[in-house]
Amino acid sequence: MGLNACTFVGVNILDGKKCANALLEQIQKQTLEFDKKPHLAAVIVGNDPASKTYVAAKIRACERVGFSSSMVTLPEDYAQEKLLDKIKQLNEDKSIHGFIVQLPLPAHINPQKIILAIDPKKDVDGFHPQNIGKMTIGLPGLRPATPSGIIELLSFYNIKTEGKRCVVLGRSNIVGMPISIMLAQKSKPGNCTVTICHSRTKELSLITKTADILIVAMGKMEYIQANMIKKDAIVIDVGIHRETDPNTKRGYSLKGDVKFSEVAEKSSFITPVPGGVGPLTIASLLNNTLKAYKWQNKT
Repeated sequence: MGLNACTFVGVNILDGKKCANALLEQIQKQTLEFDKKPHLAAVIVGNDPASKTYVAAKIRACERVGFSSSMVTLPEDYAQEKLLDKIKQLNEDKSIHGFIVQLPLPAHINPQKIILAIDPKKDVDGFHPQNIGKMTIGLPGLRPATPSGIIELLSFYNIKTEGKRCVVLGRSNIVGMPISIMLAQKSKPGNCTVTICHSRTKELSLITKTADILIVAMGKMEYIQANMIKKDAIVIDVGIHRETDPNTKRGYSLKGDVKFSEVAEKSSFITPVPGGVGPLTIASLLNNTLKAYKWQNKT
């Protein structure tokens, strides 16, 4: 399924939209063969606008591939115990094949307790320790969506990873730690020599300059600049930030953790923001829902 990267103003772009569309088409074709539709549910607690936008995009993607979908919207002050009861209902509902509880959650709710309460067979975010454990030792399971999307992107563009030095910036359980494990494994893409960096890493730029593949998930807008990468590095930007911009219709523009305007000219391949990793996170979430459906229905 590999393609040559499209060229944009002289830069090789790893087009997440194109890759996600290809994956969604595969999912749609498989869904047409089923007697009943896979069903993805999403739970939102509170009024975070970014969370609502993200879940709405997931619902639209479900419609596109022929999935059923539902959204459970709960107030900001919803009690943790009541949320745990709601998760128990979703776990037991055989008509729902996968569900997510959208993060971040309000401060009074412990996200780890919520993740642990989700049935691993329905955990399409791939955050449950059982799914993380299976991923770590290479067993089939529901893998975290964003790292899975990155793997899909590298595969789609036939990016060679074997023997390459990969530096991952960020050690979250959602992106940094899982993608470091995936790329270190004996797989394709994989077989990288991986270094994980974080907020306590000293002389960070000396390490980032060694990277053949640099994956940035730090949560700091435009932190990575051209002087922090080596020439012809492959740069994957997981960050997304809103910056006020009166010159746009929406009143804001989206930026990543990488200063694209500088880094793009020095890199061999780079993901844009938006249109890079984001669409693949959603496509991977639906792919996990498809897997969950098949396992639950033994198809």
